[in-house]
Formats: sequence, C-alpha cells, structure tokens
Amino acid sequence: MIDFSAYLRPGGGVWWSQGSAEPEPLVDRLLDQVDAIGPVQAFCGLTWNERISRELPAAMTILSYGGLGELRRLSRQGLLDVVPCHYSSLPRMFQKRLLPADVGLVQVSPPDADGIVTLGIGVEYAADAIPHTTTLIAEVNHRMPPTVGSLRLPLSSFAAVIETDRPLREASSRPPDEVDLRIAGHVASLVEDGDTVQIGVGTLPNAVLDALEDHSDLGFHSGILTDGVLALIDKGVLTGARKEIDRGVAVTGTAIGSMAAYARLPGMPVEFRAASYTHSPAVLSRLGSLVSINSAIEVDLLGQVGAEIARGAQIGAVGGQVDFSRAASLTGARSVIAMRSQVGGETTIVPVLRGGVVTTARADVDAVVTEHGVANLTGCTVTERARRLIEVAAPEHRERLERSLGEVKA
Repeated sequence: MIDFSAYLRPGGGVWWSQGSAEPEPLVDRLLDQVDAIGPVQAFCGLTWNERISRELPAAMTILSYGGLGELRRLSRQGLLDVVPCHYSSLPRMFQKRLLPADVGLVQVSPPDADGIVTLGIGVEYAADAIPHTTTLIAEVNHRMPPTVGSLRLPLSSFAAVIETDRPLREASSRPPDEVDLRIAGHVASLVEDGDTVQIGVGTLPNAVLDALEDHSDLGFHSGILTDGVLALIDKGVLTGARKEIDRGVAVTGTAIGSMAAYARLPGMPVEFRAASYTHSPAVLSRLGSLVSINSAIEVDLLGQVGAEIARGAQIGAVGGQVDFSRAASLTGARSVIAMRSQVGGETTIVPVLRGGVVTTARADVDAVVTEHGVANLTGCTVTERARRLIEVAAPEHRERLERSLGEVKA
C-alpha cells in the first residue's frame, strides 16, 4: 500500500485527473489516510467517486473549477470550494502554484516496450499540471488505452505506481426524448458543412451529434469527446478535411463515454491535447469555422447565460464555455446556447438570472435554441433580443416574460 505521508505533509496539496481518467484506487487510499496526515487541500474536476460526497474526511478540503458529478452533492452540503475560472486559465494557475500541486495522481496506460506511458483519455489539465507538480503517483491501468498528441512519460517519472486491470467509468445518460430531438434539429440547422464543432457531453449533446449525420466534412475541436463523435467519424461525416488547423484530426482533451469507445481510440484519427492547447485563445482564433454548442441552466432577457448555480448549489462550471463561446462568436462561425425552454415547470428564459452569476456574457452568444426555435441575437438591440428570446420560451411563460420587458435594462 502507498503511504501518502511520505509525500504529503500537513498543509500540503494534491490534485488528480477527472472523469473516466480519475485514479480512483489512489484517491480512495488517500481518503483512508488523510486524517492521519493532517489538513490537505485537494483539487479535482468531474468525479463520479461516491466517497467524495459521502465520506469526505474532515482533514480534506476539496477545490474545483465547478460542481460536476458528485461535487454537486458536496456543494449542497457546503463542502465544496469553487475557484471560478475559465478552463483555459487552469494551466497558468498550476504554473503560478495557485492550485495545490505537491502531489499529482494520474491514471495512465500500460508501458510500451520502451517503458513509456501516456495519460490515456485524461490529458487536459493533468498534462499542464504535471510540469509544476513536485511528486507524481500513477495508477497503471491495463484497460486505459494509449493515446497520441500529448505527454509520453517514462515510468521513472513517478515516485510510486500501482497496477490495476479495471474498467474505466462510463458516462450514463437517458435516451433523448421528443424535446431533445426538436432542439437538436434546430441546432443542426445552424451548422454548415465544413464547420468545426465544439460540444459537450450529455443527452442533448448526443442528440445534436446524431442530428448532424447528414452534414459533410465537419471538424471537431473540443474539450470532451464522446461516443457520438466517433459515430460521426465512422459515418464519414466528421473528416476534418476543411479545418484550418489539425486537418483530418479530431482534437480533444478527454473522452467521456463507453468502454467500447475507449477501446477503439487507438488507431482513430483523434489526438488528445493539454488544456493549454484545446482551450487556448490563440489556437481557437485560428479556427474560423468554429461553432460552439453549449448548454445552460438559464438565460435572461439580455442574453446573459447562467450555467453554474441552481437553488443555491454549484451544479455547473464556467469551464470551457466562455473560451469556446467567445472564440466562436468573435473569430469563428457562431456561438450557440441550447437548452430546454423549461425544467420542472419553471422557465429557463428568465427576466433576471436566478443563480445570480453570469457565466457567459451576452455579447458572446449568437443564438439561443430551445425546442420552440432559434433566437438569433447577433446585431439585435436590447429590446429585440428580449423579444426574440421570449419567442422561444415555453408558451405558458411568455405572457409573464412580456410583462417583465420594462425591467430589462441595457
């Protein structure tokens, strides 16, 4: 068993990879030992590890860029410290030691004949944190696929290693319903042949990807790759043939999907890059064909997007939404926000953001899409933007939104 007291001191800090690349056996061992070590600050992103939200030791403080996965429960308990930031700023924050980096925990692919491992499907912020981390500890998982495009590390890079042979976590989502399909159809109408798409993960993004199957020569540059992206590659839809950079290659930072998709990645035209590349403003500005497709919790009548807080809890993040929305709107093709017009009977188009936090500024949104249509906002006055947003709101809420127009201020 790894003795973390040999690497962490009271007051020290640790980070670990997120999502399907989270080295859960290492994290679990750390959770077992941390109370004996003393106060420790930990940084992580998306986690599905239930122990984080149900058995968090008193000695551990969790930091994150948002409330994703089990971190939502932690937020509702008042135990999550959020560092609001653009995803593109994480590399610099690690460089400046603004995030804990005494120890880094990663999950890697098995070593090749030369003893070299890769970060597999979890490159993103881990690749940027590694150069600024004092001690690295690895889980070598024999089911983690080797990937190309980023760091290749010798086993000697790690102070300690454990070996596992366990399936990676898979993303779960419900099948799309009729509302999702209508939204997806509207979004697909905004994507032109040859565009480069950025999109997230979940039921609605999956439906959008399915709706793009009649397009041609699409490119892909995004923080996350899912099964739906590989399906478009298989169908010859996503070729990257017209991308301004990385032509012929789908670029991503992480994969979140099924074990079947993970196993197929070696040999696919997919490259995994660090966040300092995937989310870099300098890189994104070179993608003149970029279409960003992001979701939201709510949008107000000014077109401001709230994607972080609901009912006082952190359930989302700034993440890469602003990085991609701003680039798509300023130097790319278009920035799209797609969402259901209501959730639980409550309108998602509101006079004023209920969460109290603006994630994406109104000037960075070209279109808001619901099942009721597309509100094209670019070039519109404040009043016209509000009216267009009301037109795509749920019909039963439109009258109340109309009455609130007088409250909308520039």
